[in-house]
Amino acid sequence: MAEAILGDQDQYSCSICLDLLRDPVTIPCGHSYCMSCISECWNTNDQKGIYTCPQCRHAFNSKPPLNRSTVLNEIMEKLRSTELHVSESAQSLAGPGEIACDFCAGEMIKAVKSCLECRASYCEIHVQPHYNVPALKKHKLVKAAVIPVCPKHDKLLEVYCRTDQKCVCMHCVLDDHKDHDTVPSAKERDEKQIKLTRSQAKVKQTIQTKEKELQKMKMDITSHSDSAKKAVDNSKKVFSELVKLIEKKSIEVIEEIKAQEKADLDQGTKLQKKLEEEITQLKKRDGVLEDLIQTDDNIQFLQNYESVSSSSGSNGLPSFSFQPYCSFEDVRKLICDLTGRLENTCTQEISKTISKVSDLSAKRPSVDIVVGDRVRVKPSVVTPTHKWGSVTHLSVGVVKKIQGDLLTVDFPEQRNWTGVVSEMERATSAGSDLSTKNGPVNIKVGDRVRVKPSITTPKHNWGRNITHKSVGVVKDIKDDDSVVVDFPGHANWKGILTEMELVAIDETIGTLSLDSNIKVGDKVRVKPSVVTPTHKWGAVTHKSIGVVKKIQGDSLTVDFSEQKNWTGMVSEMEIVASAGSGLESVVKIGDQVRVKPSVVNPTHKWGAVTHKSIGVVQKIHGSLESLIVDFPEHKKWTGLFSEMELVTGDDLDIKVGDRVRVKSSIITPKHNWGGHITHKSVGVVKDIKSEDVIVDFPSHKGWKGILSEMELVNNSDADVSGSS
Repeated sequence: MAEAILGDQDQYSCSICLDLLRDPVTIPCGHSYCMSCISECWNTNDQKGIYTCPQCRHAFNSKPPLNRSTVLNEIMEKLRSTELHVSESAQSLAGPGEIACDFCAGEMIKAVKSCLECRASYCEIHVQPHYNVPALKKHKLVKAAVIPVCPKHDKLLEVYCRTDQKCVCMHCVLDDHKDHDTVPSAKERDEKQIKLTRSQAKVKQTIQTKEKELQKMKMDITSHSDSAKKAVDNSKKVFSELVKLIEKKSIEVIEEIKAQEKADLDQGTKLQKKLEEEITQLKKRDGVLEDLIQTDDNIQFLQNYESVSSSSGSNGLPSFSFQPYCSFEDVRKLICDLTGRLENTCTQEISKTISKVSDLSAKRPSVDIVVGDRVRVKPSVVTPTHKWGSVTHLSVGVVKKIQGDLLTVDFPEQRNWTGVVSEMERATSAGSDLSTKNGPVNIKVGDRVRVKPSITTPKHNWGRNITHKSVGVVKDIKDDDSVVVDFPGHANWKGILTEMELVAIDETIGTLSLDSNIKVGDKVRVKPSVVTPTHKWGAVTHKSIGVVKKIQGDSLTVDFSEQKNWTGMVSEMEIVASAGSGLESVVKIGDQVRVKPSVVNPTHKWGAVTHKSIGVVQKIHGSLESLIVDFPEHKKWTGLFSEMELVTGDDLDIKVGDRVRVKSSIITPKHNWGGHITHKSVGVVKDIKSEDVIVDFPSHKGWKGILSEMELVNNSDADVSGSS
């Protein structure tokens, strides 16, 4: 029975501590909690006289009595004993990114709970004292996770500062946030959760509305398709009947021609017989005359002459000729004339029908623009039919409504702008690459841009050292109209497309050098965001640090230890601080770092971080001794410069499923190029065996290479290069 319950144990968990109910009590609304959890929850609001259910938010006028549920408590004891038995036999080792028990010796057992008071994580066995020891029962247990602490005071984050919009500890409240608007984190969470719940309700309502629209659209599309099929079937039927009618009339004409032929042939046969009979009679007469002429007896000749000569004339015989009543040559001409008239009639009438069918869809937009598309006025349109207003040729807006040949567009400069469909063009297209994605086509990845002079404060704020004069390079363009720009003093700055403007080449000459603060004699390196420099790598890598020898316009000459007189672009370089001799001399905010392999235990502990974890530097303390790093497994992790190492694209671990290509520095791979593979070819790692890697390229499946010869390709590069 207990095992059956264990399979559905979530329904017996307290929604406050997220653990199995202990000393369960049921409040009037029907929800059950641990007695200590609900008591502590209500005690914090006791002064305000507010008693609500944490789950359903049902409010009570007075504090309800808390009576222990005997039956439910017995079920919990059985469930807990069964769960403990199962957990003891099923404890597993902590995997990558998982929290390990802080009290297990030897093997790192996976933790299931973390204590906010002890600031430690426990496995199933070591967490039991928190359930049994009275002093530990009051501690707050949560699901195993990295416990957030204040990086300055190393204390638990318990308070939320509304002024700075961040979580702080109690020492911070008395120190840096003394006069700020601060509230308990639980209270702030409750208020924000209510807002999120409302937002979620609106989203669900919108989803329902859109699903209804989708269902109706599917029905309309199906109905329209069915109507088209019926029209096609009807057209086939009509034209088939028309063909049958023509065939029927053709048969009637053929039968009539054959009837006329028979009548004429019968008449000819009769005339032919009469003519043959007359010829026979004449031949007989010819024989009689021939006999008389050959007679030798004169008396006999004279006696018979009168009788024979009186009937010897043939002038009275009628003349015969075949003259048919019907001329079939005339019939042929009539048929040809009928065919011509039918062809002309059919062509004209069918053309009229097709024209009328086309007229039915004449209201359809001349271009394939639909609601939701991003559009702009065509460059060929000097003045739109409904005037410019605040809109220009560079303005890009979203189609809000289409009615006939008119459409309503929401531009950043002007809402509900009315235009003509034929005067508009789409600003984006399906399958477009990053260079034109979701923005004015005149701004694309790699362009130099700056904030427009008309923008007082950008939507996402200025950032470090950015001004109206700062010129950066577009790194990415997002679907939400945002743009990521690398400025010399601030990498990965986020802005809005409509707030930016292009910077012409002649403007950047002399300006970029000023804004970037790069001058002759400075130590520089290639920015991590640059995959391949404009003038190629040569022997230089992301780790190479050189001295600027010469600057001319937007190009500069650098002496690296690996390569002298290397030519690069100012916009692709960054300054390397000269102070210090360790990592602090090259690291900056935004760089990727990891713990050195030689460090067994970091000074500030591992937390959820491992040697394989790679994070991004978020903050560098003024002393240059410590830094704050955001790891995927552990946010705001504190470490020491001396314990960290810089990670570049060459250092990133390559694993199965990653997109890779041959490094530009490799002239010929160890196992040769293979079919149509070049430095631009991008493939997917299929298998890794020791130092060998198997890659599936579009033009060559199962290609074999060496790990050290390959480099990772980020998603934007892969989309662009993957077609190679």
